[in-house]
Amino acid sequence: MVQAYQQQESPAAPSQKTILVVEDDRNIGLMLVEVLSQETPYQTLLVTDGKQALNAFARVKPDLFITDYLLPEMNGLELYDCLQARAELKCPPTILMSSQMPPLEEVKKRDLVPLTKPFDLDDFLNTVEALIQ
Repeated sequence: MVQAYQQQESPAAPSQKTILVVEDDRNIGLMLVEVLSQETPYQTLLVTDGKQALNAFARVKPDLFITDYLLPEMNGLELYDCLQARAELKCPPTILMSSQMPPLEEVKKRDLVPLTKPFDLDDFLNTVEALIQ
């Protein structure tokens, strides 16, 4: 289920940027969405697995993609690769989060920005702002 946050779940204004968060831990996902909603002007969507993310990408075309590495059914790297392989989806700048990060060369090879959990919220927000420009 895709959950939209900010502006009372209304669709994004044409010029408003959108962030898609994929996090299977509901508490972490809701915390990230809450921080993004309070600290940025962007619409934030939350999904809990790769299949939901693929469906959301087809409808939303986010400006920034934030995904956990350890997801059910497909991990964050597999999800990113799947999005890259589908030209119509065009994967935007991506933050890969995890407490068990894959080897750095795997992350860098895919041009992802790694963020190891737990992370500082100011670092998180600075990374979001730098990538969504």
